[in-house]
Amino acid sequence: MEPDRGDQPDPAADGGLTDTSAAQAAGALTAHRPMLLGLAYRLLGSLHDAEDVLQEAYLRWLGADRDSVAEPRRYLSRVVTRLAVDRLRARQAARETYVGPWLPEPVPTASFPFGPLDSAELRDSVSIALLHLMERLTPPERAVYVLHTAFALPYAEIAEILDRSAAHCRQLYHRAAARIADDRRRFTADPAEQRRLLDAFLAAARDGDLPRLTGLVASDAVAWTDGGGVARAARNPVRGADRVARFFVGIYGRPRRIEATPAELNGGPALVIRWSDGARYTLTVAAAGGRITDFYLVGNPAKLSRLPG
Repeated sequence: MEPDRGDQPDPAADGGLTDTSAAQAAGALTAHRPMLLGLAYRLLGSLHDAEDVLQEAYLRWLGADRDSVAEPRRYLSRVVTRLAVDRLRARQAARETYVGPWLPEPVPTASFPFGPLDSAELRDSVSIALLHLMERLTPPERAVYVLHTAFALPYAEIAEILDRSAAHCRQLYHRAAARIADDRRRFTADPAEQRRLLDAFLAAARDGDLPRLTGLVASDAVAWTDGGGVARAARNPVRGADRVARFFVGIYGRPRRIEATPAELNGGPALVIRWSDGARYTLTVAAAGGRITDFYLVGNPAKLSRLPG
């Protein structure tokens, strides 16, 4: 496997590894790369950060005593998880300086590097809604939750990865599940229903039809907008059906200024919105009970570099 970054040192020249040894190490990482990248992305909500974690894991794997590693997949999972948890802790400390809400980095489903999303459970595990919801967990809670729900690892194996007892990991999982259980009821709609509601919402917003728009939105709906201090975005979440409806009419009620293209991001329906000045945004939604409950509008250019065009 070639490293993701161009600054990867030559392992044969730095550290005394032979070309054959380096190739064997790279081969092991390549075999497990989709799983490891999917693990890091679910833990971090950022593909850029996930790739950085895999790069560091690659370096550690090159320097490890691989003859003593019985199961490379388990070893690499432990390294990636611990690196991601460290990065989560550092990010939480720096979050106070982030301008406005922080949302996960959207990734086009067609180019997902994590393997197929051929079940509702796998699509749900990378949805913007769930990744955003997991931001309220502590790093250890998030690690246990992801490892147990998305990868079906038993608590004994999770305990080995996190260097904790199995009983403590079970406790962390139940605490994490309880913290997100209530809000998970806000995104029970399947992708077809999300697409129907998203298309109807866009049409109503373009028409400036507030009554129709408000009827598509839950009374306690929230619009989260992430501009990262670079793109235009609301500094605080927009709450309530009427305020959310008026917010989007202000954006989409001028059709000549924007172009909205249907897309699929993170396994679910989305819109890619382009303004006449070149600015781009992605819009995904969560829905339940026939109404949209949450909107996720990402305009931070650093999070949209993987979008086509």
